[in-house]
Amino acid sequence: MSFDDPIERRGTHSAKWDMMEKVYGVSPTDGIPMWVADMDFRPPDCVRRAVADMADHGVFGYYGDDASYRDAITWWMGERHGWTVDPAHILTTHGLVNGTGICVQSFTAPGDAVVLMTPVYHAFARVIEAAGRSVTECDMTLTDGRYTFDTDQWEATLTGRETMFVLCSPHNPGGRVWTAEELEAIAEFCRKHDLILISDEIHHDLVFPGRTHIPMATLPGIEDRLVTMTATTKTFNIAGSHTGNLIVADEALRAKLSGTLAGLGLSPNSFGLHMAEAAYSPEGAAWVDELIAYLDGNRKIFDAAIADIPGLASMPLEATYLAWVDFGGAGMSAEEAASRVEGQARIAANHGPTFGSGGGSFLRFNFATRRALVEEAAERLKSAFSDLQ
Repeated sequence: MSFDDPIERRGTHSAKWDMMEKVYGVSPTDGIPMWVADMDFRPPDCVRRAVADMADHGVFGYYGDDASYRDAITWWMGERHGWTVDPAHILTTHGLVNGTGICVQSFTAPGDAVVLMTPVYHAFARVIEAAGRSVTECDMTLTDGRYTFDTDQWEATLTGRETMFVLCSPHNPGGRVWTAEELEAIAEFCRKHDLILISDEIHHDLVFPGRTHIPMATLPGIEDRLVTMTATTKTFNIAGSHTGNLIVADEALRAKLSGTLAGLGLSPNSFGLHMAEAAYSPEGAAWVDELIAYLDGNRKIFDAAIADIPGLASMPLEATYLAWVDFGGAGMSAEEAASRVEGQARIAANHGPTFGSGGGSFLRFNFATRRALVEEAAERLKSAFSDLQ
């Protein structure tokens, strides 16, 4: 696999490329899209062969007998994460934003509140509020340039209406890989306040050298309130397949989720299941190892460029391909910083305030693209902020 291959995505109904002018005013003709969290890489050949085999067969009927799909998931979680998963504990959703919505519908009622550690992935709040629930923001703290938290400080934030907690692990947008001690603190907070814990672990394969993701499900004493969300889509750049998993050991929780899925008439996308099964394989694992090495190189290039601009700080990433850059020290408003990035550097990046409390001075940049574009983006940013140097 050559991650440096240029792949034309303009005019292909790519949200990342074909929508950035409408959203940010950055033309795809000369702009660099660093907002939507998908990659500009083709998935491994094993995934592409699975799709080609389906096309060659030519009959696209309902999917049945998913034992091999479940076995692929259990193999992957055991092999890559040291997590033993019972195949019977796996439910399939239409991606993990949908999975979040299924959990909200299953475990909360209108008027309830859901706890988020902010700033955090913006789709969580969007789904929660669209369902008639509210968000309780439990702020994290910037400590030596990275996020930490103190659950004791969260106590004053609670309203008494909270019934669920959504954890992002690894964290998006801050790139933290939570330690066992941090995960246990979150688990204890949920036990104390009787909260269902939804652990979104979609970035768990995208962890940089020196860090190890710990599945929340491997902690003792949390099984009775835990739903773990996983997917192949982020790891293998197949987000369009809209396929995700809810892995639930507790029978009562699983029954509630199954009832919601049945009531909505949801069933899996056959293309997504074939692609996921092919991805969770030794060939897919080898591709992921190459991907991580490449992303690590991109991360270092991008961070070095940000470090050269006085007043800007890129949070040290432990996971994900999403740089979280603080413009707060540049002596300008968040609006001015975004205007320079979009108008002068011609880069589309996510605005920090959409991630909730604490995101106001930040922009999020996706560097999962070919290295030449990352290098070009780095030079454009240095030029756009050259007056600070």
